Amino acid sequence: MEFSVRRLAADAGTLFSRAVQFTEEKLGQAERTELDAHLENLLGRAEATKHWTERVMKQTEVLLQPNPNVRMEEFLYEKLDRKLPTRANNHELLGECMIDAGHEFGPGTAYGSALIKCGEVEKQLGSSEKEFIHSSAINFLTPFRNFIEGDYKTISKERKLLQIKRLDLDAAKTRVKKARAADARSAAETELRIAQSEFDRQAEITRLLLEGVSSTHAHHLRCLNDFVDAQASYYAQCYQYMVNLQKQLGSFPATFSSNNNALTATSSASVSVAPPTLTPAPTPGQASPSLNELRSSSGPRKARVLYDYDAASSSELSLLADEVITVSSVPGMDSDWLMGERGHQKGKVPITYLELLN
Repeated sequence: MEFSVRRLAADAGTLFSRAVQFTEEKLGQAERTELDAHLENLLGRAEATKHWTERVMKQTEVLLQPNPNVRMEEFLYEKLDRKLPTRANNHELLGECMIDAGHEFGPGTAYGSALIKCGEVEKQLGSSEKEFIHSSAINFLTPFRNFIEGDYKTISKERKLLQIKRLDLDAAKTRVKKARAADARSAAETELRIAQSEFDRQAEITRLLLEGVSSTHAHHLRCLNDFVDAQASYYAQCYQYMVNLQKQLGSFPATFSSNNNALTATSSASVSVAPPTLTPAPTPGQASPSLNELRSSSGPRKARVLYDYDAASSSELSLLADEVITVSSVPGMDSDWLMGERGHQKGKVPITYLELLN
């Protein structure tokens, strides 16, 4: 018990002398031991590394997940050590929406088919985005976070300990200056030698840790290269998906794909697809042998629409190029027309706009 009391009293005295030394330094009433220039430079470099590592890491997280609410949710799941629920990203949600719309309008129609193709590509883009985010999190963000939460915490801890040893050293120097009696001066000098030794040892430990920041820079450089490679691969993959999609959309009938030619001609897109050549619609009376066969048939048949057609009256049926409808001949109807059906819609259609299907 007596030893514990003496130990507590000694610790309290040490804390008091540190507090006095710190206060007097702030007030300019006491001198302080300055660190050597090399150590000061290393400390400044470590601070800059910590500052910019945190900023780059934060902005990368914003790039990979722009939604702050989702970022907060991911952070909480990580802290709770729980698995983040799987969710569709925006590309995948858009893809599902387009595919559902395409099936609603009909895969056999030009618009429905295009929606489905676009939706499938959007889902591929979403999958590529997930792979890019996963790769970046492992190969780029994790090493940066490990430095902040590991190496720099150790540096910060040893730096604080160095500050304490410096205060002890300067307090010992002050006691030597104030000592008058020979015994008191001898005891103060002994404390000073011990404080100087402990300060030098802690300064060396801190210096070695700070010099390790160079290795951190080299490691972060490799991580940066990995991040750039992942971005290049991701964007190249997305570019290829879109070029393939443009080719597929360009294969649709001209009247379908040329609606926005005037707009796209003025844009500065880096990838351009030549507008398809317009094929003039045939004039009435130029029916193919298959349509002549249809005229003589009494039953309904399937036919593919070759060109868009806008109904001129309520008795006619508007057509969209590439869609499939049911047609039949009606006694007494003009030979250039057939009766067309699409679901619950029914009306006359020009025979020369159709291609008979087997």
